[in-house]
Amino acid sequence: MQAWRTIFRKEGLRGVFFGWSPTFVGYSFQGAGKYGAYEFFKYTYGEKLFPNTNKTVVYLGASATAEAIADLFLCPLEAIKVRMQTTLPPFASTLREGWSKVVAQEGVAGLYKGLYPLWARQIPYTMVKFATFESAVAQIYKQLGKPKESYGTLAQTGVSFLGGYIAGIGCAVISHPADVMVSKLNSDRKSGEGAGQAVSRIYSQIGFRGLWSGVLLRIGMIGTLTAFQWLIYDSFKVSVGLPTTGGH
Repeated sequence: MQAWRTIFRKEGLRGVFFGWSPTFVGYSFQGAGKYGAYEFFKYTYGEKLFPNTNKTVVYLGASATAEAIADLFLCPLEAIKVRMQTTLPPFASTLREGWSKVVAQEGVAGLYKGLYPLWARQIPYTMVKFATFESAVAQIYKQLGKPKESYGTLAQTGVSFLGGYIAGIGCAVISHPADVMVSKLNSDRKSGEGAGQAVSRIYSQIGFRGLWSGVLLRIGMIGTLTAFQWLIYDSFKVSVGLPTTGGH
């Protein structure tokens, strides 16, 4: 909260939301691809390729595959966002300017130099997100004592919201250290420095404790965000005649 107040005092509301465009575009593409791909791979793995496999294993495999693909769309926008928000003076003032500058200076590869750390952050995050959500929803219906189909769509989407919040807490904790490292790599990686070398140098500077800086704020933010993601996604599914996710 202190950081929020400091930015607002010095730069106003515009400073608080600076870098919103790559965040919005990147996570829109990534989110749309991830949820759709998860449904596809959950069916493919669970029904076609490995029909007798434990459901949790199917959820973990489907979500990992979906996230690995979705991050190919997110990575360029994430790289631009971090540079816009963590350099002084700002690396760029718009998404278009940031994209052009990175490609001109480093080529297309510059947009993907944070891909491996991004995978390290996002794949475990998404595995926890989907597997925990599925388990949480199943447990909620078990505690309620009635099958999912006996409840109306409003109650079902309410369960999705609660399950999403529970999943979001787990996501925030497991992904936070890698999220800190991704931000540091995008803002502080030296020219010609290998990823492993950069990670070692940055870790020597911030230590284990530094990897957990801001984790409580992240838990609150990601928990709420994940809850609303599942609420919106399952509300959309209901609107087109599909069942809500989980609880089967």
